[in-house]
Order: sequence, then structure tokens, then C-alpha cells
Amino acid sequence: FRSALLVGIAIPGSFLTGILIVSLMGLTVNIVVLFSLILSVGMLVDGAIVVSEYADRKMNEGMNKFDAYARAAKRMAWPIIASTATTLAAFAPLLFWPGTPGEFMKYMPITLIAVLTSSLVMALIFVPVMGALFGKASKTKNDNQLDADDPVNLDNAKGFVKFYLSVLRMAMRVPLLILIGVFGLLIAVQVAYANFGKGVEFFPDIEPEFAKVLIQGRGNLSVFEQARIVKDVEDKILGHDGIKLIYTEIGSSSDSGGGDEVPPDTIGQITLEFENWQLRDSADTILNDIRSDTANIAGIKIQTRKMQGGPPRGKALELNVASRFPELIPDAVNTVYRALDEVGDFIDLEDTRPLPGIEWELQVDRAQASKFDIDLSMIGQYVRLVTNGLRVSDYRPNDSDDEIDIVIRFKTEDRTLSQLDKIRIESQDGAVPISNFVSRTPQNAVGTINRVDQRRVITVKADLPPEINITAKAEAVKQWIIDNPTAFDPRVSIEFKGQDEEQNESAQFLVKAFSVALFMMALILVTQFNSFYSTFLILTSVIMSTIGVFIGLMVIGQPFGIIMSGTGVIALAGIIVNNNIVLIDTFDYLHKVRKMPVYDAILMTGYQRLRPVMLTTITTVCGLLPMVTQTNIDFISRDVTIGAPSTQWWVQLSTAIVFGLTFSTILTLVLTPSALLLRYTIGDNWRWFKNKLHLGN
Repeated sequence: FRSALLVGIAIPGSFLTGILIVSLMGLTVNIVVLFSLILSVGMLVDGAIVVSEYADRKMNEGMNKFDAYARAAKRMAWPIIASTATTLAAFAPLLFWPGTPGEFMKYMPITLIAVLTSSLVMALIFVPVMGALFGKASKTKNDNQLDADDPVNLDNAKGFVKFYLSVLRMAMRVPLLILIGVFGLLIAVQVAYANFGKGVEFFPDIEPEFAKVLIQGRGNLSVFEQARIVKDVEDKILGHDGIKLIYTEIGSSSDSGGGDEVPPDTIGQITLEFENWQLRDSADTILNDIRSDTANIAGIKIQTRKMQGGPPRGKALELNVASRFPELIPDAVNTVYRALDEVGDFIDLEDTRPLPGIEWELQVDRAQASKFDIDLSMIGQYVRLVTNGLRVSDYRPNDSDDEIDIVIRFKTEDRTLSQLDKIRIESQDGAVPISNFVSRTPQNAVGTINRVDQRRVITVKADLPPEINITAKAEAVKQWIIDNPTAFDPRVSIEFKGQDEEQNESAQFLVKAFSVALFMMALILVTQFNSFYSTFLILTSVIMSTIGVFIGLMVIGQPFGIIMSGTGVIALAGIIVNNNIVLIDTFDYLHKVRKMPVYDAILMTGYQRLRPVMLTTITTVCGLLPMVTQTNIDFISRDVTIGAPSTQWWVQLSTAIVFGLTFSTILTLVLTPSALLLRYTIGDNWRWFKNKLHLGN
């Protein structure tokens, strides 16, 4: 109990210190910070567990508590410092994550670095001091302990320890076969996930609290006509199960409220606030029902958009059709629509082409107008009399702070298109018909013209049903473009933007961050062990841990999230390295300092490190298991819920760590000892071979 209490004290101590550092940096406690604290629970107790376990073992061997904790702090200082430094090295590159995903995830490395640095002080200073005052040997019997100077005798071990040593002894008989088997499993799991997994996605789809219904309609509709159409849609939604509140907005708006632009032909938006997620169907089910209920309203198109959690992503697919020759773009856009139709499953298609319509262009014959001493500005003023009106002055009423424009224009019945041809402009020679020098011609209406890198651009957007993997469909569209090279004019370029672009950028960054983290870890490990073989062995275990990650994703049926699963793999690297550092450090101490034979030193290392390795794994897994199972426990109201939206954020990340760490623990306890034995077995065989060659000569 006392050892557990000493380890447990490190948790609130590290938490409070870490939160203090976060506060001093001017950051707030948000959902990412809170999850980072949960994630750090298993990692921050590693050092305290190792120190307490070593001191407890020494006290059982007869050493007093003061000397036991002093020796534990001194003996385990460098392994703990090295393991903490490698963990920090894993998270440090995430501080430089660019773009919106980086702004969202930056709180995680900041929080973890602050908390883990604090845990180092707790493990090497606070825990030994408190242990020297209140420590006490555990009640484990002495005949069940193995002294470090004695060779391992399996008869002295009991229970699970005896079972583990038996497994380890069998594995050490065929160390090369163990290594080959793990490498084969790595390849098999990758192939299995490619065929049976859920694919790849950018960010988890979180059950929303709000959604938007966009009503699209074309034509020269007055605001009253728009209101009547939107009310028809509103009547279909009112009273629908699962909707708590609706808010209706008439007219066009450039933003849907979630940072995503709305189509230019939008005539109204309806904002939905859902009931509590436990009391309703899923948002996807409700929105699909709304689509079905409003499908029979003629002349309009309905789009539904859920409020997205995390980094803004927009629609599932976004393509830029660009060219320096604007006349080629419309045909290219039609070809894109054909590609999306052939690939299938896309919904809510839209693009930024100008809405079909006519605008009247007035062309002025300046030479003819100059004969009457009339300039363009005068013509414009007369035209405004018929259209928007001509501002002549302003007036501020006594009860208003703002000025009111005084505008003159024709009567309503005279504000017609034909009236433009009847305008007579006063000149020095009298009233002159405007038709003498102005001609009116119809032209296609032009909306907003978008240009990128001096090229005209039209953007095509499309969405997908929630059960369809976005990445797989994006790849299918890319493959269609490759398979149809003549479908597009070579002067037209197709660029994937939006979610696909963000996903690729994040994936490239995480690969670089993982590489930099491994390099920094390698520098620390080489400094610690002065051995390239030990360094390579530890870093290889990081790669092998991905076996557990993909197995876990297949078990719970989750796709590999670029942001969440990718971050989980990097976090996993920092955790795995800790156990291997302590294990290899113990082996080096027994073999090189105690001069114990390699075989016995490996068995003794497995025995001595089994408990701290299992404890660190169990604490981390137990801390994250509620996230994996999406279980939320309210201790105050004594309520247990499963599948809450707040838990959906972290399923992929926690799954990567839990399954990856569980599998890597087996690797640490079996593969690492086998690889250590293989190193010396190969070395002995090589020396024997060289001696044979020397004797032969």
C-alpha cells in the first residue's frame, strides 16, 4: 500500500505542476489538454514505479528504507532520464505541426512535455524523499525473491512469474525464429488491414449538436417568394423527433456558420439544434429523414451539413478546375461531374460557376455622345434614375445617429427595362434621346471570378454518405482521371483541395515528425547505451508495435485516422522506448557489472523487470480503456454512458496506444530478450568461425 501510495502521489503532483506551466504559457484547459492529462497518467508513473519497485526489492533483501530509496534513485536515474527524454523527443516535433490541424493539436505536446518533465522531478526527488520517510518493504516472502548475484532458478519463482520465465526460456531456444515470426506478422497485419480494414480518414466523424439545412432555389425570387418556399421546408422539419430547436434565415449568405461557404443560389438556411444524443436517433438518420420529407417540394434542392468537430474540413471532395483559357473550363467541369457520377455515391454536388442569368450591358458611342457634349458620368446618373435611384443629399432625423440618404428615381410603374430606351438627357441643345448614342445588349450574367496563380478557377464540391470512406472515393476519382487521359484538355489542370489536401499535408508532416523523433531517440539511446545494436533493437520495437495498432483498429472497426491514429503511433513510440530502456539497462548492469553469464543475465532481467513493465502497461491501458470502449462514468450522479460524442474524439488515438502498447509489452518481454541473446550467439559463432579460419591457415 505504501509503495502504491508513493507512486500515486506522482500523479496529482505532476498534474498540478503541468497545469501551472500551461497556465503560465497563457493557454486554457480545453478538451485536448484534458485528454493529454489522461494520456500522461500511464507515462508519468513509469519513473516512480521503477524507483519504488527497485527500492522495495532492496528492502526485501534486507536493506533499510533510507539506503534502499537512495540507491534506487541513484541506480535508476539515468535510465529514467533517458526514457523521459526519449518520450519528450517523440512529442517535441508535434510542436511544429503547421496549419489548422496543428493549431488544434498543439495543446497535446505542450501539456505532455510539461507534465512529463514534472514527473521526472517527482520520480527522482520527491518519491525517494517520501520513501525514505514512510517507505516499508512489501509483504512478499523472502523465499520468493531472487538475489541479483545468484543465477536464476525457476523453482524459486511462482505463479505468473514462473509461467513468464518458462515462456522466455522456450523463446530463447529459437531467438532467430522469434524475430522472423514477428517480421512476418508485421507484413501479414499490413496486408490484412489493406484488405479487411476500414481504410484511412482525415479526422473522426463526431456526433454533432447542431446541423444546417440549406435550401437552394434559382430564379429572380423576391424575398416574399423565398420566405414562402423556406416555410414549406420549415413545416416539414417542425415536430420532427430528435430536434430541440430550429432557427430559420431567409435570403443568401456567404457562410454556413461552420466556416464553409454556401452555394450562391441558397435562398434560406435552417439551423437545427438536436436533443440530447441519448434521447434521439443519430444526426445522420435525422438528416436523411429530412431529405426524404422535403424531396417532393418542387423547384428546390436541399443540402444538409453537420457541425464538424475539430479542424474545419468542408465537404468530402473539393476539386479546383483551373486554366489560363477560361473558355475551356466549363467543359472540364462537366467532365468532372461525369467522373463523379461514374465513381458513384457522391451527393450534394455544387460548383462556383456563375448562376445562369442575363444582365444588360449598355454600350456608349463616345464619339456620338461628345457631339451633344454629354459624358459617361452624366449618362450613368440618368440610368440610375431608372434603376437604383440617384442620391442627391442626406438628412439626419433628430431621433437618429445615422444619416439617411435622399434618393430620387422614377415611379415604380416607370422603372422598367423599356424605360432605359426612353431616357432623354438634357444637353445644351435640348433633351436628347439616350438611344442616339447608347445601345443595350443582353449578356450572360457573371458572378464572382476566382483566379489562383493568374489562372481562372472553378471549384467543384461533393459530399458522401457517412458510411462511405472519403479517402477511398478520392483515390477512385484520381484513378478515373489517370485512366482517362484524353478526358481533359492538357491546358486544364485538376487539383484536389479541401480535406484531401489537408489530409496529405498532415500525413507528410507526421511522417517527418516520426522520422525526426526516431532520430532524436537514436541520439539519446546511443549516448545512454554506447551501443548501436541496443539502439536499433529499441527503435525496431517501435516499428513492430504498429502490429498491435492495426489489429486494434480492425477489432473495433475504426479507420486509421491521419491525425488521431498518426499522433497515437508517435505517442506510442515514446511509451514503448521507456520499457525497453529499463530492460536493456538492467541486462547491461547484470552482464557487464555483475559479470553474470548472458543466458542467466537475460532470465534475471526478465524476472526483475516483469513487474515494473507490467505495471506501466496496465496503468496506461486502464487510463485509456474507457476511451477505447467509449465509456463515460459520472461518479457524482452515478451514471454510466457508452458512445457519448465527447468520447468519439479520442477512440482512434487511444486504440492505437492501448493495442499497440499491449502488443509491444509482449515484444519487450519476449522479443527483446531473444534479440539480446541472438546478438551474443551470432558474436560467439562469428568468433568461432574466425578462429577456425585462423587455425586452418
